[in-house]
Amino acid sequence: MTRFTAPDNFRHDQEPGVGVLVSNLGTPDAPTARALRRYLGEFLADPRVVELPRPLWRLILHGVILRTRPRRSAAAYEKVWTDAGSPLAVHSSLQCEAIARELTPAYRAPVHVELGFRYGQPSIKTAISKLLAAGIDKLIVLPLYPQYSGSTTASTFDEVTRQLQSVRRIPELRFIDSYHDQRLYIDALAASIREHGQQYSATHRLLFSFHGIPRRYLLAGDPYHCQCHKTARLVAERLGLADDSWATSFQSRLGREEWLRPYTDEILTEWATNGVSGVDVICPGFSADCLETLEEVDMQYRELFLGKGGQQFHYIAALNERRDHIDLLAALVTSATSDWQQRHLPDIERARTLERARALGAVS
Repeated sequence: MTRFTAPDNFRHDQEPGVGVLVSNLGTPDAPTARALRRYLGEFLADPRVVELPRPLWRLILHGVILRTRPRRSAAAYEKVWTDAGSPLAVHSSLQCEAIARELTPAYRAPVHVELGFRYGQPSIKTAISKLLAAGIDKLIVLPLYPQYSGSTTASTFDEVTRQLQSVRRIPELRFIDSYHDQRLYIDALAASIREHGQQYSATHRLLFSFHGIPRRYLLAGDPYHCQCHKTARLVAERLGLADDSWATSFQSRLGREEWLRPYTDEILTEWATNGVSGVDVICPGFSADCLETLEEVDMQYRELFLGKGGQQFHYIAALNERRDHIDLLAALVTSATSDWQQRHLPDIERARTLERARALGAVS
Protein backbone atom coordinates (compact mmCIF):
# COMPACT_ATOMS: atom_id res chain seq x y z
CA MET A 1 0.00 0.00 0.00
CA THR A 2 1.36 3.42 -0.97
CA ARG A 3 1.99 5.75 1.95
CA PHE A 4 1.21 9.34 1.06
CA THR A 5 3.10 11.82 3.21
CA ALA A 6 1.88 15.08 4.68
CA PRO A 7 3.63 17.84 6.65
CA ASP A 8 3.67 16.96 10.36
CA ASN A 9 3.03 20.56 11.36
CA PHE A 10 -0.06 21.19 9.19
CA ARG A 11 -2.72 23.42 10.76
CA HIS A 12 -5.95 24.66 9.24
CA ASP A 13 -5.18 28.20 10.41
CA GLN A 14 -1.69 28.40 8.95
CA GLU A 15 -0.91 31.06 6.36
CA PRO A 16 -0.69 29.44 2.90
CA GLY A 17 2.75 30.04 1.44
CA VAL A 18 4.45 30.21 -1.93
CA GLY A 19 7.40 27.91 -2.53
CA VAL A 20 10.19 28.63 -4.98
CA LEU A 21 12.43 25.70 -5.87
CA VAL A 22 15.66 26.93 -7.46
CA SER A 23 17.46 24.06 -9.13
CA ASN A 24 20.73 23.43 -10.88
CA LEU A 25 22.64 20.37 -12.03
CA GLY A 26 24.55 19.62 -8.85
CA THR A 27 28.02 18.88 -7.58
CA PRO A 28 29.95 16.19 -5.72
CA ASP A 29 30.38 16.53 -1.96
CA ALA A 30 34.17 16.59 -2.20
CA PRO A 31 36.94 16.52 -4.83
CA THR A 32 37.63 12.84 -4.22
CA ALA A 33 37.30 9.75 -6.38
CA ARG A 34 34.81 8.26 -3.94
CA ALA A 35 32.57 11.33 -4.00
CA LEU A 36 32.82 11.57 -7.79
CA ARG A 37 31.92 7.93 -8.22
CA ARG A 38 28.74 8.49 -6.23
CA TYR A 39 27.89 11.73 -8.04
CA LEU A 40 28.65 10.46 -11.54
CA GLY A 41 26.79 7.24 -10.82
CA GLU A 42 23.63 9.24 -10.10
CA PHE A 43 24.14 11.73 -12.93
CA LEU A 44 25.01 9.32 -15.71
CA ALA A 45 22.32 6.81 -14.72
CA ASP A 46 19.63 9.36 -15.62
CA PRO A 47 17.96 8.18 -18.86
CA ARG A 48 17.40 11.82 -19.82
CA VAL A 49 21.17 12.38 -19.81
CA VAL A 50 22.23 9.28 -21.70
CA GLU A 51 19.58 8.01 -24.09
CA LEU A 52 20.80 4.48 -24.66
CA PRO A 53 19.17 1.13 -23.90
CA ARG A 54 19.44 0.65 -20.14
CA PRO A 55 21.07 -2.81 -20.05
CA LEU A 56 23.79 -1.72 -22.49
CA TRP A 57 24.40 1.59 -20.74
CA ARG A 58 24.55 0.03 -17.27
CA LEU A 59 27.22 -2.32 -18.54
CA ILE A 60 29.27 0.57 -19.94
CA LEU A 61 28.67 2.83 -16.93
CA HIS A 62 29.55 0.35 -14.20
CA GLY A 63 32.01 -1.73 -16.18
CA VAL A 64 34.09 1.08 -17.65
CA ILE A 65 33.19 4.70 -16.84
CA LEU A 66 32.81 4.50 -13.05
CA ARG A 67 36.06 2.53 -12.85
CA THR A 68 38.15 5.21 -14.58
CA ARG A 69 36.44 8.58 -14.76
CA PRO A 70 35.96 9.42 -11.04
CA ARG A 71 39.70 9.71 -10.39
CA ARG A 72 40.22 12.02 -13.38
CA SER A 73 37.20 14.12 -12.50
CA ALA A 74 38.33 14.39 -8.88
CA ALA A 75 41.67 15.79 -10.03
CA ALA A 76 39.86 18.39 -12.13
CA TYR A 77 37.55 19.37 -9.25
CA GLU A 78 40.57 19.70 -6.97
CA LYS A 79 41.83 22.54 -9.18
CA VAL A 80 38.71 24.68 -8.65
CA TRP A 81 37.59 23.62 -5.16
CA THR A 82 37.45 26.43 -2.62
CA ASP A 83 37.58 26.57 1.17
CA ALA A 84 33.79 27.04 1.07
CA GLY A 85 33.34 24.01 -1.19
CA SER A 86 32.35 23.49 -4.81
CA PRO A 87 32.07 26.76 -6.79
CA LEU A 88 28.66 25.72 -8.11
CA ALA A 89 27.36 25.03 -4.61
CA VAL A 90 28.72 28.33 -3.29
CA HIS A 91 27.28 30.43 -6.11
CA SER A 92 23.94 28.59 -6.10
CA SER A 93 23.50 29.14 -2.38
CA LEU A 94 24.25 32.85 -2.72
CA GLN A 95 21.86 33.09 -5.66
CA CYS A 96 19.06 31.52 -3.60
CA GLU A 97 19.62 33.93 -0.74
CA ALA A 98 19.59 36.90 -3.11
CA ILE A 99 16.44 35.68 -4.90
CA ALA A 100 14.66 35.28 -1.57
CA ARG A 101 15.53 38.84 -0.57
CA GLU A 102 14.30 40.14 -3.91
CA LEU A 103 11.03 38.19 -3.88
CA THR A 104 9.86 38.73 -0.31
CA PRO A 105 8.57 42.31 -0.77
CA ALA A 106 6.57 41.25 -3.86
CA TYR A 107 4.32 38.77 -2.03
CA ARG A 108 1.86 39.30 0.79
CA ALA A 109 1.79 35.57 1.47
CA PRO A 110 4.93 33.96 2.97
CA VAL A 111 7.57 33.13 0.36
CA HIS A 112 9.97 30.24 0.88
CA VAL A 113 12.97 29.74 -1.41
CA GLU A 114 14.96 26.51 -1.37
CA LEU A 115 17.87 25.20 -3.43
CA GLY A 116 17.63 21.67 -4.78
CA PHE A 117 20.23 20.06 -7.03
CA ARG A 118 19.19 17.46 -9.58
CA TYR A 119 22.16 15.34 -8.51
CA GLY A 120 23.96 15.52 -5.18
CA GLN A 121 23.08 17.57 -2.12
CA PRO A 122 20.96 19.45 -1.26
CA SER A 123 18.65 17.35 -3.40
CA ILE A 124 15.33 18.24 -4.98
CA LYS A 125 13.76 15.78 -2.55
CA THR A 126 15.22 17.64 0.42
CA ALA A 127 14.16 21.04 -0.95
CA ILE A 128 10.57 19.93 -1.60
CA SER A 129 10.33 18.40 1.86
CA LYS A 130 11.40 21.71 3.43
CA LEU A 131 8.94 23.68 1.32
CA LEU A 132 6.03 21.40 2.19
CA ALA A 133 6.95 21.52 5.86
CA ALA A 134 6.84 25.33 5.64
CA GLY A 135 3.19 25.10 4.63
CA ILE A 136 3.34 26.06 0.96
CA ASP A 137 0.31 25.35 -1.20
CA LYS A 138 1.78 26.76 -4.41
CA LEU A 139 5.13 25.80 -5.92
CA ILE A 140 7.10 27.29 -8.78
CA VAL A 141 10.21 25.56 -10.08
CA LEU A 142 13.05 27.64 -11.52
CA PRO A 143 15.71 25.46 -13.18
CA LEU A 144 18.77 27.61 -13.76
CA TYR A 145 19.16 26.45 -17.36
CA PRO A 146 18.54 29.41 -19.69
CA GLN A 147 18.25 27.11 -22.72
CA TYR A 148 15.84 24.17 -22.55
CA SER A 149 17.12 20.64 -23.04
CA GLY A 150 15.58 17.29 -22.29
CA SER A 151 18.81 16.32 -20.54
CA THR A 152 18.61 19.17 -18.03
CA THR A 153 15.28 21.00 -17.80
CA ALA A 154 13.10 17.98 -18.50
CA SER A 155 15.12 15.87 -16.08
CA THR A 156 14.40 18.44 -13.38
CA PHE A 157 10.69 18.21 -14.14
CA ASP A 158 10.88 14.42 -13.92
CA GLU A 159 12.45 14.56 -10.48
CA VAL A 160 10.08 17.21 -9.11
CA THR A 161 7.02 15.26 -10.18
CA ARG A 162 8.56 12.01 -8.94
CA GLN A 163 8.96 13.47 -5.47
CA LEU A 164 5.41 14.84 -5.49
CA GLN A 165 3.96 11.42 -6.32
CA SER A 166 4.09 10.44 -2.64
CA VAL A 167 2.67 13.72 -1.33
CA ARG A 168 -0.93 13.75 -0.13
CA ARG A 169 -1.60 17.44 -0.81
CA ILE A 170 0.13 18.38 -4.04
CA PRO A 171 0.74 22.13 -4.31
CA GLU A 172 -0.33 24.06 -7.37
CA LEU A 173 2.68 23.66 -9.64
CA ARG A 174 4.26 25.97 -12.20
CA PHE A 175 7.49 25.40 -14.07
CA ILE A 176 9.80 27.81 -15.90
CA ASP A 177 11.22 25.85 -18.82
CA SER A 178 13.65 28.38 -20.36
CA TYR A 179 14.56 32.04 -20.59
CA HIS A 180 17.05 32.03 -23.43
CA ASP A 181 15.66 35.16 -25.11
CA GLN A 182 14.35 37.12 -22.12
CA ARG A 183 15.34 40.78 -22.35
CA LEU A 184 16.84 40.98 -18.85
CA TYR A 185 18.93 37.89 -19.51
CA ILE A 186 20.30 39.29 -22.77
CA ASP A 187 20.94 42.63 -21.07
CA ALA A 188 22.88 40.99 -18.23
CA LEU A 189 25.06 38.99 -20.61
CA ALA A 190 25.74 42.05 -22.76
CA ALA A 191 26.63 44.12 -19.68
CA SER A 192 29.07 41.50 -18.43
CA ILE A 193 30.81 41.49 -21.82
CA ARG A 194 30.91 45.29 -22.06
CA GLU A 195 32.68 45.45 -18.71
CA HIS A 196 35.69 43.81 -20.36
CA GLY A 197 35.97 46.76 -22.73
CA GLN A 198 37.33 44.74 -25.64
CA GLN A 199 37.03 45.71 -29.28
CA TYR A 200 36.16 42.64 -31.34
CA SER A 201 37.72 42.41 -34.78
CA ALA A 202 39.57 40.00 -37.04
CA THR A 203 42.38 39.82 -34.49
CA HIS A 204 40.30 39.72 -31.29
CA ARG A 205 37.08 37.75 -31.17
CA LEU A 206 34.28 36.77 -28.85
CA LEU A 207 33.26 33.13 -28.46
CA PHE A 208 29.95 31.97 -26.99
CA SER A 209 30.64 28.46 -25.67
CA PHE A 210 27.67 26.32 -24.61
CA HIS A 211 27.61 22.85 -23.09
CA GLY A 212 27.16 20.29 -25.83
CA ILE A 213 24.65 17.48 -26.26
CA PRO A 214 24.65 14.58 -28.75
CA ARG A 215 23.57 15.72 -32.21
CA ARG A 216 20.91 13.00 -32.34
CA TYR A 217 19.05 14.81 -29.52
CA LEU A 218 18.69 17.80 -31.87
CA LEU A 219 17.50 15.54 -34.67
CA ALA A 220 14.94 14.04 -32.27
CA GLY A 221 13.43 17.48 -31.62
CA ASP A 222 15.37 18.95 -28.68
CA PRO A 223 15.28 22.80 -29.05
CA TYR A 224 18.54 23.37 -27.15
CA HIS A 225 20.73 23.95 -30.21
CA CYS A 226 18.37 26.57 -31.64
CA GLN A 227 17.97 28.37 -28.32
CA CYS A 228 21.75 28.57 -27.80
CA HIS A 229 22.20 30.16 -31.22
CA LYS A 230 19.38 32.61 -30.55
CA THR A 231 20.92 33.69 -27.24
CA ALA A 232 24.29 34.34 -28.88
CA ARG A 233 22.72 36.19 -31.79
CA LEU A 234 20.66 38.45 -29.53
CA VAL A 235 23.66 39.33 -27.38
CA ALA A 236 25.80 40.05 -30.44
CA GLU A 237 23.05 42.29 -31.81
CA ARG A 238 22.74 44.08 -28.47
CA LEU A 239 26.50 44.74 -28.55
CA GLY A 240 26.45 45.77 -32.21
CA LEU A 241 29.06 43.18 -33.20
CA ALA A 242 30.06 42.47 -36.77
CA ASP A 243 29.15 38.96 -37.93
CA ASP A 244 32.80 37.93 -38.38
CA SER A 245 33.88 39.05 -34.89
CA TRP A 246 32.10 36.36 -32.87
CA ALA A 247 31.03 32.72 -33.05
CA THR A 248 29.02 30.06 -31.21
CA SER A 249 30.48 26.69 -30.19
CA PHE A 250 29.83 23.69 -27.93
CA GLN A 251 32.03 22.13 -25.28
CA SER A 252 32.17 19.23 -22.78
CA ARG A 253 31.44 16.38 -25.14
CA LEU A 254 31.61 12.83 -23.83
CA GLY A 255 32.17 9.60 -25.77
CA ARG A 256 32.76 8.95 -29.44
CA GLU A 257 29.46 9.90 -31.07
CA GLU A 258 28.95 13.23 -32.80
CA TRP A 259 27.81 16.11 -30.60
CA LEU A 260 26.65 19.58 -31.54
CA ARG A 261 29.21 21.38 -33.67
CA PRO A 262 31.37 23.36 -33.95
CA TYR A 263 33.38 22.15 -30.96
CA THR A 264 34.92 24.86 -28.77
CA ASP A 265 38.41 23.35 -28.82
CA GLU A 266 38.38 23.13 -32.62
CA ILE A 267 37.24 26.75 -33.02
CA LEU A 268 39.96 27.98 -30.67
CA THR A 269 42.59 25.94 -32.49
CA GLU A 270 41.44 27.27 -35.86
CA TRP A 271 41.45 30.87 -34.68
CA ALA A 272 44.87 30.65 -33.04
CA THR A 273 46.52 29.02 -36.05
CA ASN A 274 44.93 31.55 -38.44
CA GLY A 275 46.23 34.67 -36.75
CA VAL A 276 43.55 35.56 -34.19
CA SER A 277 45.66 36.96 -31.39
CA GLY A 278 43.04 37.41 -28.68
CA VAL A 279 39.79 35.82 -27.61
CA ASP A 280 37.16 36.36 -24.94
CA VAL A 281 35.09 33.31 -24.05
CA ILE A 282 31.71 33.51 -22.32
CA CYS A 283 29.49 30.55 -21.40
CA PRO A 284 25.90 31.85 -21.40
CA GLY A 285 24.35 28.45 -20.68
CA PHE A 286 25.94 28.26 -17.23
CA SER A 287 24.13 30.38 -14.66
CA ALA A 288 26.96 29.86 -12.16
CA ASP A 289 30.65 29.15 -12.50
CA CYS A 290 31.50 25.49 -12.12
CA LEU A 291 33.95 22.82 -13.25
CA GLU A 292 33.07 23.25 -16.92
CA THR A 293 33.73 26.98 -16.92
CA LEU A 294 36.59 27.30 -14.45
CA GLU A 295 38.62 24.18 -15.26
CA GLU A 296 37.62 23.25 -18.80
CA VAL A 297 37.35 26.73 -20.30
CA ASP A 298 39.57 28.96 -18.19
CA MET A 299 42.32 26.37 -17.74
CA GLN A 300 42.25 23.74 -20.49
CA TYR A 301 41.08 25.97 -23.32
CA ARG A 302 43.32 28.83 -22.23
CA GLU A 303 46.33 26.52 -22.45
CA LEU A 304 45.13 25.23 -25.82
CA PHE A 305 44.65 28.66 -27.39
CA LEU A 306 47.93 30.09 -26.13
CA GLY A 307 49.78 26.91 -27.05
CA LYS A 308 48.51 27.14 -30.65
CA GLY A 309 49.82 30.67 -31.09
CA GLY A 310 47.16 32.88 -29.51
CA GLN A 311 48.40 35.77 -27.37
CA GLN A 312 45.47 36.76 -25.13
CA PHE A 313 42.74 34.61 -23.61
CA HIS A 314 40.05 36.05 -21.33
CA TYR A 315 37.28 34.08 -19.69
CA ILE A 316 34.21 36.18 -18.88
CA ALA A 317 32.69 34.91 -15.64
CA ALA A 318 29.19 33.46 -15.42
CA LEU A 319 26.47 35.80 -14.23
CA ASN A 320 26.63 34.25 -10.75
CA GLU A 321 25.26 36.72 -8.16
CA ARG A 322 25.39 39.84 -10.31
CA ARG A 323 22.56 42.17 -9.40
CA ASP A 324 21.21 42.22 -12.96
CA HIS A 325 21.18 38.40 -12.93
CA ILE A 326 19.27 38.25 -9.65
CA ASP A 327 16.83 40.85 -10.97
CA LEU A 328 16.24 38.59 -13.99
CA LEU A 329 15.66 35.44 -11.93
CA ALA A 330 13.30 37.20 -9.53
CA ALA A 331 11.42 38.74 -12.45
CA LEU A 332 10.94 35.30 -14.01
CA VAL A 333 9.29 34.08 -10.82
CA THR A 334 7.12 37.13 -10.19
CA SER A 335 5.96 37.26 -13.82
CA ALA A 336 4.95 33.60 -13.76
CA THR A 337 3.12 33.95 -10.44
CA SER A 338 1.55 37.41 -10.69
CA ASP A 339 -1.81 36.05 -9.54
CA TRP A 340 -0.22 34.51 -6.43
CA GLN A 341 1.14 37.74 -5.03
CA GLN A 342 -1.99 39.19 -3.41
CA ARG A 343 -3.15 36.18 -1.41
CA HIS A 344 -3.37 36.91 2.30
CA LEU A 345 -5.71 35.73 5.04
CA PRO A 346 -6.23 38.11 7.99
CA ASP A 347 -5.64 36.58 11.43
CA ILE A 348 -9.35 36.62 12.25
CA GLU A 349 -10.23 34.70 9.06
CA ARG A 350 -7.56 32.09 9.74
CA ALA A 351 -8.90 31.65 13.26
CA ARG A 352 -12.41 31.14 11.90
CA THR A 353 -11.07 28.58 9.42
CA LEU A 354 -9.54 26.60 12.27
CA GLU A 355 -12.74 26.85 14.31
CA ARG A 356 -14.84 25.53 11.41
CA ALA A 357 -12.36 22.72 10.75
CA ARG A 358 -12.46 21.60 14.39
CA ALA A 359 -16.22 21.63 14.34
CA LEU A 360 -16.02 19.16 11.45
CA GLY A 361 -13.68 16.88 13.34
CA ALA A 362 -10.18 18.20 12.56
CA VAL A 363 -7.64 18.15 15.41
CA SER A 364 -5.43 21.00 14.23
